[in-house]
Amino acid sequence: MFHDILFLILGLVLIIAGGNYLTDGAVSVAKRFGISSLVIGLTIVAFGSSTPDFVVCFISTLSGKSELALGDVLGANIFDITGIIAMIAPVRISSEMAFKDLPMLALSSIALFICGDDRIVDGTNVNIVNRTDGLMLLSLFVIFMCYTMEMARSHSTKPISTRPKTAAAIPHHSVEKAEATEADNTRRMKPWVAAVCIVGGLAALVFGGQWLVDGASGLARRLGMSEALIGLTIVGIGSSIPDLSTSVIAAIKKQPQIAIGNVVGACIFNVFFIIGLCSTVKPLNAGSLTFVDFGTLVLGSLLVLLFGDVIVKRTITRLQGAILAGVYIAYMVYLVVNAAS
Repeated sequence: MFHDILFLILGLVLIIAGGNYLTDGAVSVAKRFGISSLVIGLTIVAFGSSTPDFVVCFISTLSGKSELALGDVLGANIFDITGIIAMIAPVRISSEMAFKDLPMLALSSIALFICGDDRIVDGTNVNIVNRTDGLMLLSLFVIFMCYTMEMARSHSTKPISTRPKTAAAIPHHSVEKAEATEADNTRRMKPWVAAVCIVGGLAALVFGGQWLVDGASGLARRLGMSEALIGLTIVGIGSSIPDLSTSVIAAIKKQPQIAIGNVVGACIFNVFFIIGLCSTVKPLNAGSLTFVDFGTLVLGSLLVLLFGDVIVKRTITRLQGAILAGVYIAYMVYLVVNAAS
């Protein structure tokens, strides 16, 4: 019991420190090379902070604990889109994210629902994400990466210093104005300092996330929780804390593009790459995971798409963030009641 608590504390400390340094280093790199902060959030930050999810899922897959692997991704993605970031500060959504990334987030959730809940799709009694499903998810990941890299190339040809500075040239809700504000909020680092911050921050997130998951899982097993429930709650929340802590720190530092880009990119990465790769290596049996588990993720993703692309001029407000948080709380209550019955 003492060792589990110690791992929890050390993991939390490393996660907070890692998220802080990773955000500073990533923004510095974006400023130096004229790359959009959104692109940095969607790639380096999102993929790096999702490493704990990958480690948990891959090890669980090889160990034959597929419910834990799928439960981890479901729980992590549902937790990532709880709306905490928007409750800290309203998040403005760029046109690129509204038309490309948010629909891709919804697509990833729907694809996982179709692949993982075979009872609803074809009426079978066994839910399996097979190798065909895995290859399909990996193909979607390649498509996502191709357009993200194209976005990065288009932004890298437009240095921040050459963007229009007048109020007439920059709309109130434009991404250019948001990114110019972000650039002013973080000092420019030397290249080697930024590299140390990014590498060190990622390492702290990986080790901190793993230690937190190990400690939380140890405590959960002492309480007799099922493998699927551990994945959806303790492991899913613990392994997604690097994603969310990085985004929360970015939001506090007035870096909205990294904050939302990290969460969206991590969720897409979790489904398309992590589940795609793991199910290609070894088919994943969803076991006791239900329609409610997959459906909650789809509902949350569609709400994010609706809030970020349709309502209030592409801004996810604090009220909308509270609605997302309410969905998550209701889902947690359902899990607790269902486990107790």
